[in-house]
Amino acid sequence: MVTFIPFGEKPNREGVMYVLNFLQKNKLIEDYMVVESNTIELLSERLPVDEAYIIGDHLATYGILQKLKPKAVISIDAHTDLMHDYLDHGSWLAYALSERIIEKASIIGPVLMIPTTEGTELWTRRVKIFPALPRSRKTRGKWKAYKSLKNHPIDEIIKDTKKYLGEEIYLTIDLDVLLPDYKIARFQHGELTLEELLNILEEIKRNFNIVAFDIAEISDKIKRSRLGKKALADVFQLLSGE
Repeated sequence: MVTFIPFGEKPNREGVMYVLNFLQKNKLIEDYMVVESNTIELLSERLPVDEAYIIGDHLATYGILQKLKPKAVISIDAHTDLMHDYLDHGSWLAYALSERIIEKASIIGPVLMIPTTEGTELWTRRVKIFPALPRSRKTRGKWKAYKSLKNHPIDEIIKDTKKYLGEEIYLTIDLDVLLPDYKIARFQHGELTLEELLNILEEIKRNFNIVAFDIAEISDKIKRSRLGKKALADVFQLLSGE
């Protein structure tokens, strides 16, 4: 079964329901459920235990994690979602870690590494980041480079991720990780082509036991995006197939 979660603002809700009709029309789904909620607290109570979720606002992933309680998460996203001021789509992963809903996480593909607001707290514990482009961070007074998708092969990054997280993970894919050409998400897009994203997902499927996955930050922009619809269909088929 696939659970559709039209959570968030109107563009997210409309995008998720459009994708439901799109996947039905193309005979990519049979059994499904729609779960709606105005609050993240009620959402986790209403959700079924499922293997696949299509969601709007990425905050819904926090509700899914509350329901499934996996130990580790891989997030493929143009943003780290590690801001730690208040719970929303830009901080759900920080709160999942700080509240011990999950033990560890790995983020693959971000381009926006730091908060945009001065004084915003950034969560850094029990998480490893592999950005899309070369990036560095200051640790104990010294600058140290992250392993990036630009400078390291994906199999090396997945090997490091598996060593850190273990074999069993929950997988969330924010489709804003793709280039702006795909026109899916409402916010800043990332640096990956669809081919690059699919290669990452194939490596993850080969190396991990994926207990469940979600495809996140669907917005109504996808209605007018041929590339966006293809990306959604290809990612969904790869993850839901044997």
